[in-house]
Amino acid sequence: MTIFTSPYPDVPATDLTITERVFQNLESRPNDVVLTDGPSGRSMTAAAFMDQVKRMAGGLAAAGFGAGHTVAIMAPNMPEYCVVFHAVAWGGGTITTLNPTYTASEVAHQMRDAGAELLFTIPDFMETAQAGAGDTAVIAIGTSEYAALFRDPIPAQVPVDLDAFTVVLPYSSGTTGLPKGVMLSHRNLVINVDQSIVAADFQAGEVTAAFLPFFHIYGMTVLMNIHLGGGGALVTMPRFDLPQFLQISQDYKAQRMWVVPPVALALAKHPLVDDYDLSGLQEVFIAAAPSGADLSDAIAARLGCNALQGYGMTELSPVSHVVPRHAPRSGAAGITAPNTTCRIVDIETGQNLPAGAEGELWIKGPQVMQGYLNNLQATAQTITDDGWLRTGDIAKIDEDGYMFITDRLKELIKYKGFQVAPAELEATLVAMDGITDAAVVGLPDDEAGELPVAFVVAGDLAPDQDTINAHIAARLATYKQLHQVYFVDEIPKSASGKILRRFLRDRLQG
Repeated sequence: MTIFTSPYPDVPATDLTITERVFQNLESRPNDVVLTDGPSGRSMTAAAFMDQVKRMAGGLAAAGFGAGHTVAIMAPNMPEYCVVFHAVAWGGGTITTLNPTYTASEVAHQMRDAGAELLFTIPDFMETAQAGAGDTAVIAIGTSEYAALFRDPIPAQVPVDLDAFTVVLPYSSGTTGLPKGVMLSHRNLVINVDQSIVAADFQAGEVTAAFLPFFHIYGMTVLMNIHLGGGGALVTMPRFDLPQFLQISQDYKAQRMWVVPPVALALAKHPLVDDYDLSGLQEVFIAAAPSGADLSDAIAARLGCNALQGYGMTELSPVSHVVPRHAPRSGAAGITAPNTTCRIVDIETGQNLPAGAEGELWIKGPQVMQGYLNNLQATAQTITDDGWLRTGDIAKIDEDGYMFITDRLKELIKYKGFQVAPAELEATLVAMDGITDAAVVGLPDDEAGELPVAFVVAGDLAPDQDTINAHIAARLATYKQLHQVYFVDEIPKSASGKILRRFLRDRLQG
């Protein structure tokens, strides 16, 4: 059996919660500014951050949202996001993170599925948040109601089972289907912070512009928890804006940028980049969707720094592979992180494959999720009995241990780094009068990665594309919108009724 192991020694497991792990670093630098709000410039020291976390944990407990309760947050990146996240964790609770672009129906689904009893948001999102939350309490950050939660502090971490207790519930579509709650424990998060610090060679003192959303596991682990827990600092951005991103990177002398492929493309090609001094930049790190060697090479040539990739998924907390800074390789998605092993499996036979062969990437390590919330079937389809996580990605590993993503088994569309589940769009389409069947696939796009497009079978009184677009816009987030609709006589399917998406992709490319 060919098992690919990490070249790094294992990092030791520590008996800390994720907030204790972050505080462990912050306590050594109480006067350092660790969080700055990019648009306003207001900042927070390590000491102030820890104090706010402990006092909010006390206020949540006093209000009945303490240990064992689930709290939701739907907000853009801001220092208060980190406070709420860690206050819930410090108090022994579970936090579920919602995409701020969700519609009310999407908010309602996640709140209900996660069992959330309180929702934090911002005033701009209150209408949608309240509509989705129903009778559940909603608190807007920055209001008097939010300020009233800062009460007598909880001085020490509320004890929890580090391995069994779910501290965070981000939602992911996994390899197929509708969004599901990914149960991540304190142990998952802490070990992945420590694995990633080693694999990415993270250095104390690193400051970066944090636009990757904290609700997404990439922003949550790599930005919020690694920077706070690894000696770094964050300048938060509520949304990506290229001039602001470049200005922050220049002003704070960012040593590393953490980006997704569309932003990497802008760094390689946008003329605005030349107007800024990025001479302190040592690395551009690209993840959340595959990117080619040409893009990495173009960034390296233009900015004079390494452009490296990493690989992960929500179900892996998320990091499993990182291209090392000391040994870059264009186009590679990384080498295996500490404490992690992987296999390349033949999708037909289930047999392990040797170096150089293409097959499905399977991963095992302490960062593998506990499972999907309330969904044993999906968990069993994703994690084998002996602990291997099936990623749904087709990959190969070369003789030097570098992993390359070559294709995707899973049906998910990656639009600008966000997951778009075809099943969710298809269900929304067939619910329309005049549509009898539908299939959604991704159309390759240089800027976005993939664009969701639909093939629709129309019945009587078929809606036109504008009507379809309006129907989708009213029900799903902006990144889930269709970019083209094709009317067809039938959807190609297998004998078992499974949509043959490859035929539809071939049609798009033909």
